[in-house]
Amino acid sequence: MNKHLVSFLLALLIQLPTPLFAGEPPPLMLANIYRNEIPLAEYWVSEKLDGMRGYWDGHQLQTRGGETIHAPRWFTAGWPDTPLDGELWIARGHFPQTVSIVRQQTPDDAAWRKISFMAFDLPAHPGTFDERNAALRQIVARVGQPWLRQVAQFKVANPNELQTLLKRVVKQGGEGLMLHRGSSLYRAERNDDLLKLKLFQDAEARVVTHLPGKGKYAGMLGALEVESPEGLRFRLGAGFTDAERRAPPPLGSWVSYRYNGVNEKTGIPRFARFIRVRADMNP
Repeated sequence: MNKHLVSFLLALLIQLPTPLFAGEPPPLMLANIYRNEIPLAEYWVSEKLDGMRGYWDGHQLQTRGGETIHAPRWFTAGWPDTPLDGELWIARGHFPQTVSIVRQQTPDDAAWRKISFMAFDLPAHPGTFDERNAALRQIVARVGQPWLRQVAQFKVANPNELQTLLKRVVKQGGEGLMLHRGSSLYRAERNDDLLKLKLFQDAEARVVTHLPGKGKYAGMLGALEVESPEGLRFRLGAGFTDAERRAPPPLGSWVSYRYNGVNEKTGIPRFARFIRVRADMNP
């Protein structure tokens, strides 16, 4: 391996936050992709926040992968003994900073003052999302902390209005939209009760191999070979900065990528491009 690349990687590892300790992943509801035939009148719509998924189990905060989040004691003081599903979030476009703060084993008090827990569901509540949303509003009001907030939910009239809203959110720096079916119960699985809508499709995959670059990328990363959660392997060769090619995502790490549909025969994503490392997911 190029000696300059080795030095760069060692320096990068020294600066990485201390890893979180992983347990069992919490039972989270996961989103499917929005489709035009979805009966929109049945859904509540909210902004898809560019943050880090957080799960309050009634005693401590966890990531979606089951790692303990070492938040300051004051951050969760007075929170309910019932689970909360939400997003640890600073503001639009601050995902890397959020992850850096949240992944520290010793919490930085001043840094955590920037973070809000944006709650959007009550996993243990037996009612429908309509009922859970109303109950969540009462819980947030009762706790009365400015950093524990409820994600705003609203209705849209038709698909054209939904697309207009999506474009406005993205133009303002947002990531996209989420849709919750009002009549649905909380189920810890991927289903149409929860949907995401973005201007492009995206997903996560695990890094399997570093493929060397050629030509102007000689001595750097040429492409990542990655594996989807379903076991499908393919390459990501676009979307990297030169700095990312010099210090590529570690083997075993998870990355986000965007794509434009899939090949009908192979299922491989078309025009897949690297977005970022998903430091909030288990290696």
